[in-house]
Amino acid sequence: MKDSRFFILIAFCLVALSAWAQQSSSEEVYLANDAVNDSLAFRLEQVDVDGHKTERNVLTMKPVQQMQKAELEQLGIQNLADAVKKFAGTNVRDYGGIGGMKTVSVRNLGAHHTAVSYDEVTVSNTQAGQIDIGRFSLDNVESLSMAIGADDNLMQSARHYASAGVLSILTERPHFDGGKNYAFRVRLKGGSFGLVTPSLRYWQRVGKRTSLAVDGSYMRADGTYPFVLRNGREKTNEKRYNSDIYTWRGEANLYHSFADESQLNVKAYWFYSERGLPGAVTLYNNISEERLWDEDFFAQAVYKKEFNARWNLNARLKYSHTWNRYEDTNVKYVTGKQIDVDRQNEYYASFTLGWSPLKHFRLALAEDVFYNDLRNNINIANNPEYLFPKRITNLTALSAHWQTNRLKIEANLVGTYAHETVENGDNPADRHRLSPSVSASYRLLRNESLHLRAMWKNTFRMPSFNDLYYLRMGNTGLRPEKATEYNIGLTWSGRPFRAVKYISATVDAYFNDVTDKIVAFPSTYIWKMANFGKVKGKGVDVTLGTEVPICQKVSAILTAAYTFQETLDKLESSPSYNKQLPYTPKHSGNASLVLRNPWVNLGYAVLFQSERWSSAQNTEQYKMKAYCEQTLTLSREFQFRSCRLNLSGSIHNMFDKQYEIVKYYPMPGRSFSLTGTLLIP
Repeated sequence: MKDSRFFILIAFCLVALSAWAQQSSSEEVYLANDAVNDSLAFRLEQVDVDGHKTERNVLTMKPVQQMQKAELEQLGIQNLADAVKKFAGTNVRDYGGIGGMKTVSVRNLGAHHTAVSYDEVTVSNTQAGQIDIGRFSLDNVESLSMAIGADDNLMQSARHYASAGVLSILTERPHFDGGKNYAFRVRLKGGSFGLVTPSLRYWQRVGKRTSLAVDGSYMRADGTYPFVLRNGREKTNEKRYNSDIYTWRGEANLYHSFADESQLNVKAYWFYSERGLPGAVTLYNNISEERLWDEDFFAQAVYKKEFNARWNLNARLKYSHTWNRYEDTNVKYVTGKQIDVDRQNEYYASFTLGWSPLKHFRLALAEDVFYNDLRNNINIANNPEYLFPKRITNLTALSAHWQTNRLKIEANLVGTYAHETVENGDNPADRHRLSPSVSASYRLLRNESLHLRAMWKNTFRMPSFNDLYYLRMGNTGLRPEKATEYNIGLTWSGRPFRAVKYISATVDAYFNDVTDKIVAFPSTYIWKMANFGKVKGKGVDVTLGTEVPICQKVSAILTAAYTFQETLDKLESSPSYNKQLPYTPKHSGNASLVLRNPWVNLGYAVLFQSERWSSAQNTEQYKMKAYCEQTLTLSREFQFRSCRLNLSGSIHNMFDKQYEIVKYYPMPGRSFSLTGTLLIP
């Protein structure tokens, strides 16, 4: 299976190169004209334009935060999970180490409510219902954004409209400098705990309107890092074992613009990993024999067409296949080893049709249809209760947007219909629901970028296949988990005095209400999944950004985010009634400083979380200490004729703070990384 995915990637590249070889003579005329134009070109004198930056988050009706490629590199951020931790209102569940699973939740609604989008198409995992964001690389990422309540973009898919939050990953599109038709990048990263990550990227213009991008990377790390084990007053120095990881990643993209300016982007993606699962550290038991293999392949296409000033269309197609193998060697098994193999498939089609009947009024209709199935190596003779499910889901989203000079209003209605079949037993009942939402933004002062925004959104999440069908725990009678989001905030961006280029600030207060929460609930002899939860949460998110010019060619960029959250169990019959949910700090935040200059750029980042509890029982026994982690990065770019070499070095957790995000899963202490990037031309 692994080899077949690799050959598909190679075939994809060969098809693109074949198309390049068959370009008509008109392409040669085009390139010749380019050469003539270059010979007639002359250099204009530099003109400095003095203005201030208006952050995207200030202009949106719903909270949207964004990070660009330059900021990710200058702060020495190593992986996607570390980047997402910088967004206010997000909770990242990190099981420690380079290969540990990492999931993201928006305002404690749960990872199942948060969609992950890769180049505008949603990534799915119907079996677990949540995405491990640790498998995505930052090497070719152009920007990251986190939208709470989805983005303001009317042309997004129905899946995005249906989610409580959307993490969007956009990769870098090919761009060519100096009239070249190609670009090549080599990057080598090394660091503590045996980390080695080489990566290659190649861009090729294969026609006047067509370009190809191929990316590939490999990562290995032994993950054997030290930590201190505390047992009362006794402390021992231990090491984290069985935390190694090996990953391969390949990606090919074809970008084409048609003569009518419509665009087609085609992507093939392959990921494979083998990792050890170190397990929880309980007293002096640091032995784990669990291994996990993952393979993920998908191919997707996005087509965008603007018919005229009133009508436009976005269409998406995707096929994805996910395979994983879990292996545990333990004497408790009859054969001495437990092996589980799961396979998932998804076939996905989506279109969004936009219409502007009036100058200030726009409508959009989004329709998504997707089919999912799950199979594994379970022996039906020994486990007749396993059902091998299949699901067809239809999402329809109708959106209306009204905008004047100072007022923006948007209303959405999402309809969901899901039909499931199983190979054994009775089919579960169909599920259907309507989910409305309304958001608005008003510019309070005509000459100032000061906005008042508000949002109300109703969403729900379907039970995952594990929730419904997992051996002995699954419950086919589960109802969807419902969530209602409320948000009101103030945003401002301006230049109050000339000592700064801009100041951007947002303050958002929110309230969430979750009913029919799906939880594992103890029954007579075993645990069962049940709709037994009711959760209410409230909080405040604050963001700040500014740039201060210190002198010519030297400037400081400061960003900060703070979150207060109180998320309580509101089920009166629960023993944890009115207690804070596990792993929910009341106070969390981060700050970063980037000092840009012609010599060595400096980046500094700090991340903190207050005390929290590992259990719904908020007692001293389960209390987890507050922590503060700091990273320092130095970087410099060198120019060699048409080539550029970027060198950077980082100290992560530089004060060697030991902490845990998940109880009994210690995070790495101080570590180092060095990165060299060569760009040609």
